[in-house]
Amino acid sequence: MARGRSSGYEDQRSLILGHAAALFARRGYPGTSMNEVAQACGLSKPTIYHYFDDKYALLVDITDGHMTRLQDLVDAVLRLGLAPEPRLRMLIEQFVQEYAHARHAHRVLTEDVRFLQAGDRERVLGKERAVVEAFAQAVSQLRPDADGAGLSKALAMLLFGMMNWMFTWLRPDGTLDHQAMAPVVADLFLGGLGAVQPPGKPGHETAGKKVVTTVNCGA
Repeated sequence: MARGRSSGYEDQRSLILGHAAALFARRGYPGTSMNEVAQACGLSKPTIYHYFDDKYALLVDITDGHMTRLQDLVDAVLRLGLAPEPRLRMLIEQFVQEYAHARHAHRVLTEDVRFLQAGDRERVLGKERAVVEAFAQAVSQLRPDADGAGLSKALAMLLFGMMNWMFTWLRPDGTLDHQAMAPVVADLFLGGLGAVQPPGKPGHETAGKKVVTTVNCGA
């Protein structure tokens, strides 16, 4: 009879993926060795190979897992059946808050997806395209004229430009964190500079608590 996995198996995988993502984000995927991953985890290299076949398997899990979680966030918000503006606001705020916990994985996705093999890269980028399309549709419903002019996707990409690169300058231990900045990004995109409210001002709460998803992707 085959032996089942221990109760801590997924926790150990998540720990390894977290350390690998931090190393890839800092040193790049090609510049990181499995020895360095093992040292960061406080484990032996054979132990790492018990959970992952090779370094490439780590890259696949980090990038694919990150995009799967983002897809699940989109699906969870869409299931709420909100009107277009609160739906887009919640999508923005949920994504910004997710990036607070996934900045290493997001950097790996941004910079190292090119090292994925063709099939894996297409799957990950397909998920990314689906996420962008969900935002573009939300923009289109708010501004049908933009859709007619072919601007919906362009506006969605400008929005992602604000959200996706926050990891390069925003630090969780700074004066402003991701939770504080989430409604600021939504205000700026939906209403322009004049609509931005300083964090902490009465009535400037986020659109809702973090949407909880049940998927366990491990990155």
